[in-house]
Amino acid sequence: MLGGMNDPRRPFRETAVVFDLDGTLVDSEPNYFQATLGTLGRYGVTGFTWEDNESYVGISTAETIGLWKRRFGITAPAGELLDDLNSRYLDIARTQTRVFPQMRLFVERLHAAGVPMIVASGSSPEAIEAILTGTRLIEQLPRYVSADEVARGKPEPDVFLEAARRLGVVPARCVVLEDAAPGARAAHAAGMRCIAVPYVAAQSDDPAFTAADLLFKGGQEEFTARAACEWLERSAPSS
Repeated sequence: MLGGMNDPRRPFRETAVVFDLDGTLVDSEPNYFQATLGTLGRYGVTGFTWEDNESYVGISTAETIGLWKRRFGITAPAGELLDDLNSRYLDIARTQTRVFPQMRLFVERLHAAGVPMIVASGSSPEAIEAILTGTRLIEQLPRYVSADEVARGKPEPDVFLEAARRLGVVPARCVVLEDAAPGARAAHAAGMRCIAVPYVAAQSDDPAFTAADLLFKGGQEEFTARAACEWLERSAPSS
């Protein structure tokens, strides 16, 4: 058995890992796109493309709704749009969400090593739980925090700081995995190290990514559990 946080046999020593969910652990953007088409269509918005969808990657759902209202002139209350989007998304997320294979392997290795882990996402608590349950990631990742539970979403650090608080560790001990530039900025603002795995390849040169402690510029196609584990072992803070 591997030991606890201060056990010298523990390969990553006092490191804790905070995972973004959408686009990092799971390929949920196609789900959001499908749900978005349904919600926007209900309010008369047509012609929304995948490229349009990519521009909202990394932004919280609540903020996205506000941007839609301004961009498309939707007069319905934000809460109404949010409820419609969440309902559509949850129906899809429960059965159609795909876990990135190397991310699942990474989670399994960290879990086996006794590394404290938590999910910190801009999605609603209901969406996070639906995805983690449907993909069975919840067996290794039972703890999570939603941006809905803090004052400010990414790129502000609130959700990551709350994740550290719930794990009972200081931010400097945390490593964040992120696929979006706002999340990488939030990790930096929280005083945490960051492994960046850009979901949108064209954004990989964003300063938020190039300033990351470990960058997989090719995204999920380049990311491997082995490389991430080896980096964590080399860079683990001393006790």
